[in-house]
Amino acid sequence: MDNSHLQNIDPGAKIGKKVEIGPFVTIEKDVEIGEGTWIGPNVTIFNGARIGSNCKIFPGAIISGIPQDLKFEGEQSILTIGNNVIIREYCTINRGTKANYTTEIGDNCLLMAYVHVAHDCIIGEKSILANNVNLAGHIEIGKHCVLGGLTAVHQFVKIGDFSMIGGGSLVRKDVPPFVKAAREPMSYVGVNTIGLRRRGFSNKQINHIQDIYRILFVKGYNTHQAAQVIEATIKATPERDKILNFISAADRGVMRGFRNS
Repeated sequence: MDNSHLQNIDPGAKIGKKVEIGPFVTIEKDVEIGEGTWIGPNVTIFNGARIGSNCKIFPGAIISGIPQDLKFEGEQSILTIGNNVIIREYCTINRGTKANYTTEIGDNCLLMAYVHVAHDCIIGEKSILANNVNLAGHIEIGKHCVLGGLTAVHQFVKIGDFSMIGGGSLVRKDVPPFVKAAREPMSYVGVNTIGLRRRGFSNKQINHIQDIYRILFVKGYNTHQAAQVIEATIKATPERDKILNFISAADRGVMRGFRNS
């Protein structure tokens, strides 16, 4: 069916081969869309969008809207969406500001319905944001992360690779890699063992990660003390170094440790 008479597509937009575009879609001039992407009805794609190949964008999504930031002064910025990304109904994803000039979503991500991604966020590959996740500006989410539905993340927060955030969480502090986080205030509830096994981590690697997080979150040390003990007593591995590097760069501080209550 030819929907061209129902579409508002600027002739200057760069649209790849075999792109399917539904009715009542608006695409502005400074937009690039990779081949094989499907765009459902009533989608709006504003200037600055750089969308990869074989993506699926469902009805009502608003892509590359200008930032909801009073410091935004109309500067040219972009939103980069990788390949094979699924964006479900009514998601809103804003482009960057002069802080970074870009918002980025990695390959093979899934953003479920009503997700909001604000300006200058970075989401790593193969991450999943469930329904109604809300990200404020300048957030960094690693690869292979899962954020449960109705999670809200404070601006400038960092979430490390392979982490899982329980649904309904309020994320005010940085979340290190490889962990599960939940409760209120949000705190450590264990290592993401199931997720790590699914991604090919061995039992030896998982036990090693658990040893590190017992020191950081269970033994009663403060973060600085725990980092010193980990460095002194735990064998250097890529996993240990990733955790220590994350802690040292946690500008907002790291989430709370394990609590029995």
